[in-house]
Amino acid sequence: MAGASSPASLRASRSRRLGKETNRSDLFKKPAVPFAFALILADAILVALIIAYVPYTKIDWDAYMSQVSGFLGGERDYGNLKGDTGPLVYPAGFLYVYSAVQNLTGGEVYPAQILFGVLYIVNLGIVLIIYVKTDVVPWWALSLLCLSKRIHSIFVLRLFNDCFAMTLLHASMALFLYRKWHLGMLVFSGAVSVKMNVLLYAPTLLLLLLKAMNIIGVVSALAGAALVQILVGLPFLITYPVSYIANAFDLGRVFIHFWSVNFKFVPERVFVSKEFAVCLLIAHLFLLVAFANYKWCKHEGGIIGFMRSRHFFLTLPSSLSFSDVSASRIITKEHVVTAMFVGNFIGIVFARSLHYQFYSWYFYSLPYLLWRTPFPTWLRLIMFLGIELCWNVYPSTPSSSGLLLCLHLIILHRT
Repeated sequence: MAGASSPASLRASRSRRLGKETNRSDLFKKPAVPFAFALILADAILVALIIAYVPYTKIDWDAYMSQVSGFLGGERDYGNLKGDTGPLVYPAGFLYVYSAVQNLTGGEVYPAQILFGVLYIVNLGIVLIIYVKTDVVPWWALSLLCLSKRIHSIFVLRLFNDCFAMTLLHASMALFLYRKWHLGMLVFSGAVSVKMNVLLYAPTLLLLLLKAMNIIGVVSALAGAALVQILVGLPFLITYPVSYIANAFDLGRVFIHFWSVNFKFVPERVFVSKEFAVCLLIAHLFLLVAFANYKWCKHEGGIIGFMRSRHFFLTLPSSLSFSDVSASRIITKEHVVTAMFVGNFIGIVFARSLHYQFYSWYFYSLPYLLWRTPFPTWLRLIMFLGIELCWNVYPSTPSSSGLLLCLHLIILHRT
């Protein structure tokens, strides 16, 4: 009969239908999924209440708008893009993002707060996807991601560019979990173009790329990321390239001791010295190498073993990913997230100065890192609370900074 389906096709259709129903059933059997939706809804209400009833704190918004106005007015010399807090020190992606924000809000604070409230919820949703996909943290502990007074303030009361940078970073991590390495690298590069702190993730990301793809795949992914930086900075690179590179990618800036949350106990003359900066950099690099050798490349026999295996990877297709048998035991979703979160955290621990908005650089990794430790749950919660309290001491004190550093080192040691 012309319109009749064969028994085989009927069985296949029934199997697909049952498979979809099973997937939906399994999805909602995991309490983390409905709980994550409930958290998003509850936090959206909390954000709305904060915007409505908590006074906005003026810090960098006016400076951002002044710098954007100079850019939109035709200024292309980065040294001349200034605000009341000083010259522009972020890559050009910052200007495009805040130009869009200015266009959407008219440069007014209240509509910008609403926009940042939406951004906060989008970022939270992406982070929850990462947590649910890795299944390291128990479902109830996902609520910790919504309990930071400081993070709510950074997003909807301060309107910092860190918010956009970290949202893009988390989006790139989610793409990596779905094996979208090239697209993820484009988004990662976009995050770097908003604020350079995202580069703290770069060493571990490079290692993961080398594990996930062959050399051709790695080079093409890196080339795509580099192309984003070139295109973003092109208006400045073709006019005042030295000024742009010197200001947007200044790695030698010395922060003010008063604003340091993590090293307030260090005397100011030591804090601003080059020797202190070099010691921290050496410690940072040493720990990155140690973790790479003994943890992230453990299955390959350390860094040397991994490098020796590169001749094997040269023969593999560039699409090698989680589904490949040869890599599935090593490049798991948990491995990707753990390596990136820990690599960034090492940079946080040895950063010469952490300002209050920098908490957003690693807050969303804290529950994950704590549940990677062997500590009992009650101690994990106490440590989480301790870190949050340190970030809410204003101005920071030698005691709060010392406690914060101790908590950081304990987590890093046992992760």
